[in-house]
Amino acid sequence: MDEAELRARLSRLVEEHRDLDAAIAALQAARSADALQLARLKKRKLRLKDEIQLIQDMLIPDIIA
Repeated sequence: MDEAELRARLSRLVEEHRDLDAAIAALQAARSADALQLARLKKRKLRLKDEIQLIQDMLIPDIIA
């Protein structure tokens, strides 16, 4: 993957992460929140966070001091 593709993917993942955050907040606000669905959304959000971090690490070169 080249840098442009990585940046585009990163942008999509960040947006999806933000959307999941809003969905989780809405579910938590609802008194009859489905605990299983909430757990699945939170797990997906964590996986997205890990993938976002991985792509960010790929985009930022290591600088050896």
